[in-house]
Amino acid sequence: MFETLIPGAIDKAELYRELAQQLEALLAGELDGIANAANTSALLFQTLPDINWAGFYFLRTGGELLLGPFQGRPACVRITAGRGVCGAAVVRRQSVLVEDVHAFPGHIACDADSRSELVVPMVRDGTILGVLDLDSPRPGRFDAQDQEGIERIAAIYVAACRG
Repeated sequence: MFETLIPGAIDKAELYRELAQQLEALLAGELDGIANAANTSALLFQTLPDINWAGFYFLRTGGELLLGPFQGRPACVRITAGRGVCGAAVVRRQSVLVEDVHAFPGHIACDADSRSELVVPMVRDGTILGVLDLDSPRPGRFDAQDQEGIERIAAIYVAACRG
């Protein structure tokens, strides 16, 4: 059974440990990537404070990211690799943490309320499958602990969808 965490009641490291355990249990036995992405984005959106968007973009042939399951306001459907924070994470092949999206060259403003962003590439056997994207209306919302925690969440998602 799913149990909601209370973010203010525990420190951030413990929050991410518990979130990872919950996600592993939530995805256990399910191999479908869409179903798992839907539950992962819902868990993140409901659990993490100060988040206004949590979701997935999947890399398609031709270097284009296609919108997947998410929670939040409607989003950009297609993003070219190299454009915006999501596209930068694909090209760099590493997570991108942006304290102020207005200062990020080429930022794509799908939601005008978003002020900070964390994008983590999902990689299997050296191939980028897509990205896990989190937005916040609060500048400086994400830090190294968030990055580490969300990288673990992305790894759990990728491992669960191996099939």
